[in-house]
Amino acid sequence: MLDLAKLASKMPNMGQEMQKDALASVERLQLAQSLLIKTQQQQDTLIKTQEEWSDRLIFTPATPIEPITTCVDIELADYSHSVFSADGSQIAPSHHEIAYCYLINIGRIMLHYGQNLHPLLDTLPEIYYKSEDLYASRKWGIRTEEWMSYKRTVAEAEVLAEMACTWVNPPGAHLNIPNLAMTDGSLIFWFLETIATEAREQILTPILQAWEQLRSTKIPLVGYISASRSMEAVNFLRLPQCTYDNPNCVVYCGEEINKTPCQKIEPIRDATLWSSTLKLRQRSAIFRSNSRILDLYGEKQHIYFCYLHVGTEVARVEFPQWVGEDSVLLNQALSITLTQVNKGFGYPVALAEAHNLAVVKGSDRSRFFALLEDQMIRAGLRNVGTSYKEARKRGSIA
Repeated sequence: MLDLAKLASKMPNMGQEMQKDALASVERLQLAQSLLIKTQQQQDTLIKTQEEWSDRLIFTPATPIEPITTCVDIELADYSHSVFSADGSQIAPSHHEIAYCYLINIGRIMLHYGQNLHPLLDTLPEIYYKSEDLYASRKWGIRTEEWMSYKRTVAEAEVLAEMACTWVNPPGAHLNIPNLAMTDGSLIFWFLETIATEAREQILTPILQAWEQLRSTKIPLVGYISASRSMEAVNFLRLPQCTYDNPNCVVYCGEEINKTPCQKIEPIRDATLWSSTLKLRQRSAIFRSNSRILDLYGEKQHIYFCYLHVGTEVARVEFPQWVGEDSVLLNQALSITLTQVNKGFGYPVALAEAHNLAVVKGSDRSRFFALLEDQMIRAGLRNVGTSYKEARKRGSIA
């Protein structure tokens, strides 16, 4: 049990420290704002410098595709449009339960506005119990729990593409209705950098195939990131701050990574900077992410992003290159995203509802294992039950 009386005595020091950080952040923000103007004036030169010295930088700046101070007004979506979304949750495997298995539950949402059509709100649960589902990943040094989360990411992408393309592909009136496929979180899967090549292919390949389905059907895809902590765009502002002839971090700053002269504006985040420059319903310049894992995505699926002032916050919106290069699809995607946030009072309706459908509550977990126990007994299995540890945790004697 948490002792609130003891905890309260430690709060004043924390408040004082946060006050100091807030004052320092104001100064860094002012410096970052001035650097935006300076950076735009020499943007082409800085991009060439970045390309030439990228392998010797100790940070990863995103590349602006437009003038870095760009601010573009985004209109709300047309009255008639459709939104697709999918999100997942899971029940993790446990040796203390009656069976070692895991469950992935995908919530899918299809909302139609101004079309007099019923929405789709349902879930697709799948149980994994075979040896190849539970133990195959261990040959790559990946725990079953981690592999389960990777499989969930794949399932979310496949369900989203199948749902959206099935709706749009058949001939009908909805072909000319603007639409959008939305997912919660980043489209850049950094975790793939640390796993074996064979395992990475099993995860990334079906995701890219699902995205290719969306591209061929001309359904724009975005990843919506609320409260983004990314510094990719701000990192580009470090290039004009370099005090050396060339930004060769490996040579000049290799032993002083935390004291480099270009770190004057850290830890200002992208969202903080663009919240001071964007007005309501405006987007920032488009940036090309340079995360190393994106080299495996292919050219058309490389990830671009921008920042969008949705009213309650400045959100990071990511999209594949094929969306970023098509002005019609990009405006369609951002306008529907903005409308979704507006309808959801600060967060996209489709994402919130997909999450609520997918989430597995404690009562759902209990019913799942009760159903599983019943099926095991029906199959003739004996000695079915939880471990003593799990039984004691469920019923405390204190």
